Amino acid sequence: MAETTSPSGARNDLQTIRSLAPYLWPAGQAGLKGRVIAAMLFLVLAKATNVAVPIFYKQAVDSLTTGNSTMLVVPVSLLLIYGASRVLSQGFGELRDAVFARVAQRAIRLAGLKTFRHLHHLSLRFHLARKTGGVSRAIERGTKGIEFLLRFMLFNVLPTLLEIALTCGILWTLYGISFAVLTLFTLVAYIAWTLAITEWRLKYRRVMNDSDSEANTKAIDSLLNFETVKYFGNEDHEARRFDSALKAYEHAAVKSGTSLAFLNIGQGVIIASGVTAAMLLAAQGVVSGQMTIGDFVLVNSYLIQLFLPLNFLGFVYREIKRSLTDMESMFRLLAEQAEVEDSAHATSLRVSGGAVTFDKVCFHYDPRRPILKDISFTVEPGKTIALVGSSGSGKSTISRLLFRFYDANSGTISVDAQNIKDVTQDSLRASIGMVPQDTVLFNDTILYNIAYGRPQASPTEIEEAARMARIHDFIMALPDGYQSQVGERGLKLSGGEKQRVAIARTILKRPHILIFDEATSALDSRTEQEILASLREVSQNHTTLTIAHRLSTVIDADEILVLDGGQIVERGTHTGLITQNGRYKDMWERQQEAAKAQEVLQQTDGEHDA
Repeated sequence: MAETTSPSGARNDLQTIRSLAPYLWPAGQAGLKGRVIAAMLFLVLAKATNVAVPIFYKQAVDSLTTGNSTMLVVPVSLLLIYGASRVLSQGFGELRDAVFARVAQRAIRLAGLKTFRHLHHLSLRFHLARKTGGVSRAIERGTKGIEFLLRFMLFNVLPTLLEIALTCGILWTLYGISFAVLTLFTLVAYIAWTLAITEWRLKYRRVMNDSDSEANTKAIDSLLNFETVKYFGNEDHEARRFDSALKAYEHAAVKSGTSLAFLNIGQGVIIASGVTAAMLLAAQGVVSGQMTIGDFVLVNSYLIQLFLPLNFLGFVYREIKRSLTDMESMFRLLAEQAEVEDSAHATSLRVSGGAVTFDKVCFHYDPRRPILKDISFTVEPGKTIALVGSSGSGKSTISRLLFRFYDANSGTISVDAQNIKDVTQDSLRASIGMVPQDTVLFNDTILYNIAYGRPQASPTEIEEAARMARIHDFIMALPDGYQSQVGERGLKLSGGEKQRVAIARTILKRPHILIFDEATSALDSRTEQEILASLREVSQNHTTLTIAHRLSTVIDADEILVLDGGQIVERGTHTGLITQNGRYKDMWERQQEAAKAQEVLQQTDGEHDA
């Protein structure tokens, strides 16, 4: 996955926040917009009430120190107002959180969903190059980063800045510019120190993120290939690979932790210096008679009310920067451009017979290595064409181009005379069914995996598809029947059983065009014949494209195309190609000799066993 970074190594924070804005103010969602406005109103009310609390406290203190006759009444009233103000401040804050909760959670959900959809929209080329563990980690951290950013930036940083402005204004009005300037200077020094040191520390967080993604990728890759690890006894090797990423994370985490102590010490010195200087000024004012004891308490209350949250604000800023860093990867995924897009004038594919035509198609993954050269053929409705040839000759690439996982570099591919570039990808792929060589199943039930062909299908339709694929009886013999779990990638089923599930899934889809991509190459002879019988039954009256290595599986095809080096070098029926004495005949004879040798070997082994 290509990554672009700014000179500082990070995506611009404002750009990241701007990417989040549409989720907070969603178009056409008046209810959510109303919640945002109400939450902001409660935020202002909460801070305004909070700033007024020390003023009531000052008046109560002054009343207690004047010694007049109203001493027993006035402080009680002021203290009641003081208590009510505190309750209102907290109440407005809780209402703000409650009102905004749906907005925040909806934003998290929509951002995660959009990223997930976008990943499925990206080209096959991207997914062949991606690291699954790293991508899943980027989404997980990105959505958590959104949640943290919304909760703390909107309801901690912005309110604190508002409170700072109100407090400095009150101190200026009541006691002159000196208190306001001192308070503001201390706050600016604190914030500047926090920003500078946090930016310096951010490189360690990036290393931690990269190491964490690498470790997660290696762990998932190793676990997905559990059997291969066991076959070669490489458990220790996998542990060392995993530990190398963990060591990098450990090293960066230690540096991050030690630098945090340096940051905290500096913050403590700045806050202590500011508070001490302000209290000295207030004490001098009381001694000179310019200020009362209540004024001294008011200044102290404001400073404590401002500076104590600043300790938390330092943590919040660091976490916001971390969240922005975590969100970089997720928004970078959203910035990935899909290689294959529907054209602006794309229409739904209209299938009448299902004729497939390749006309002078050329294709390459890399310009330096052409894969297909001037490929032309037509599969008439209801007919079967077979593609054979050595590995790397371009057979599977043809199926990928028909599915439009890639676009041909030149030439046209059409279905019923409609260029597939002029129809929507959804309608095209809905018309094609695939039984691949390597059937990978979801870690769910057999029912779910068959129903994946058409999720809205009824249980009766699913069972009928299983019968046609000749797997219904096997399923019913299992203890849990259709609710049997197939395991990770279907590992609880044999190769033949997985292929039958794939056939049933394709039958249920009801496609007009069928592609069998070496669907029996990994099976034994008996299972292969059973699967072939199922495939012949399924492909009746369907336009069928069969990609095969074993020539014995395609002798009944209406036409066989022999590919070599990305070109069609021979074409015809099985009988016709044999009489040509060309490449196909050589392949056929070699495979027949290999089959006979295998048969003799099996007979010899049987005699020895006897």
